Amino acid sequence: MKNNLLTRRKLLMDKVMTTFRTVSIDGLDIFYREAGSRSNPTILLLHGFPTSSHMFRNLISALGDRFHLVAPDYPGYGNSSMPTVNEFDYTFDRLAEIVEKFITAIDLKKYSLYVMDYGAPIGYRIAAKYPERVEALIVQNGNAYEEGLREFWNPIKAYWQDRSPENADKLKHLVTLEATKWQYTNGVRNLEAISPDTWNMDQLFLDRPGNDEIQLALLYSYGTNPPLYPQWQEYFRKYQPPTLIVWGKNDYIFPPEGAHPYKRDLKDVELHLLDTGHFALEEEGDAIADHIRRFLTTHVVENTKLTTSNK
Repeated sequence: MKNNLLTRRKLLMDKVMTTFRTVSIDGLDIFYREAGSRSNPTILLLHGFPTSSHMFRNLISALGDRFHLVAPDYPGYGNSSMPTVNEFDYTFDRLAEIVEKFITAIDLKKYSLYVMDYGAPIGYRIAAKYPERVEALIVQNGNAYEEGLREFWNPIKAYWQDRSPENADKLKHLVTLEATKWQYTNGVRNLEAISPDTWNMDQLFLDRPGNDEIQLALLYSYGTNPPLYPQWQEYFRKYQPPTLIVWGKNDYIFPPEGAHPYKRDLKDVELHLLDTGHFALEEEGDAIADHIRRFLTTHVVENTKLTTSNK
């Protein structure tokens, strides 16, 4: 009994604390989660729609002993400021600009970039602009190829072509509780493994007055991303960041057809198709954490030690 108590006490002492902070960027409060020592390699975690840094809560705890992790909420999401569409330009260019300024504000020099869903077009804009900062890519259901935009995207593509009230009405269901729950549960192996706290948390933020207009603005702005795919693919080919792909293969939004093309442009790429859905961390969080720990230890930690010893 005494040994068990000592073991539990040691585990509690060793557990890395996540801090919850806010920094001012262009007059907006940008909330972020942070854990781990800054002396360790940094992982910058960029969330998807319709969630926030909350999606990384368990991953941060799992990796904070070996890595420095930072996960911001974009404007309009989570605990960051939510200016109206008349007060802020809700485009992917502008969100990338805010994240870029966030990186500068908290003084991140180099980092591995974890991108998921909306995090991909935000992160790839930054990576292509500052390739020397990116030590590795971790891609989880984040698209950079035309093959990845299939049936789910057809009504959204129609909205890109004609921003009419009629086409907007066809997209409004995407911010309902039913749709949010579907994003978390569609394609998973075990429904009982998915906490309802996930979709309830996201829906709380989606239901704020004016947030539906924010989401429509960003769905329209998503149309600016496919024309940039060739630039991002050129970034992959030219700079060859070591890339770990951990992809929920049952995702209807970003199906695995979007995962395979990365292998065309990247030489040092490792692909794992996981038997789960869109929010793969909810069901495969332990496996993803293990893949990240191993991959970054080889490609970032050991490379850093080798570079340092050769100086």
